[in-house]
Amino acid sequence: MIPMFGHSHITLTDRDEPVLLPWPTDGNAGGFIEFSKASDWRAFVASLGIDSRIPESVRAKFARAQTLYLLGWVDFSAVKASELAALIALELALMDRYGGQLSKNKRSFAALLNYMVDVDGLTDAQIPMVVRCGGTALGQLTGETHPTLAERRNSLAHGDPFDGLPTGGLLELVRDLINFAYRHYIAEAASLGIQPTQAGPT
Repeated sequence: MIPMFGHSHITLTDRDEPVLLPWPTDGNAGGFIEFSKASDWRAFVASLGIDSRIPESVRAKFARAQTLYLLGWVDFSAVKASELAALIALELALMDRYGGQLSKNKRSFAALLNYMVDVDGLTDAQIPMVVRCGGTALGQLTGETHPTLAERRNSLAHGDPFDGLPTGGLLELVRDLINFAYRHYIAEAASLGIQPTQAGPT
């Protein structure tokens, strides 16, 4: 049986040409990273896993996004499908954590993202990717920056999810937002002695 969150069954081989990926790097929110070895790509995708103490329903959806990103090594168009899967996982997480605080007719993805900032107090200083790379991410949640995460989700869902260039750092940002939304849940699990296990594809 294949482990739900493991990807060791997916075989990748080295490419003739490296993959150049737009992705925030230390101190540079507009950076690029290059991968020439399949093993490096696999390790990179594995590093994007959300906390293993988060409920399985959310982890399973985010793991699907990681699977698609991993397959981007073979077919780069899969990266865009991965972004849609990641945003779907984020919406599920926010609905789980905040949905009960909003009236049923106001539980849009955009409203949930805005709730993270306006009510739950999210700041750039609480987003590890922003701390690491600089810049800001809050505008993509509040609507001050376009496209917002909700607009990206809608564009991918209602257009062709395989078209377009990758959005640099999207999976890392989604990972950080999901971990933030569940931070109290994670802390409670830690207080019960539940330690994180390795998350993501291996």
